Amino acid sequence: MAATTKRPRIVLERFPAGAPRGSWPAEEYAAAQRAQGTTDARVVMDLATDQFLVITETTK
Repeated sequence: MAATTKRPRIVLERFPAGAPRGSWPAEEYAAAQRAQGTTDARVVMDLATDQFLVITETTK
């Protein structure tokens, strides 16, 4: 069985899950970060806090 290693995640920004219908601020922020070429940001949901997190995974 192959061992898996978890890469540390860095939270770049947090957005409340209750954004107005049709508004995607977390996705827009992540897309802007990717467009700048600074990071491979992506959005995940933190169910415990009811927030969308924009994260990047480090390669350290």
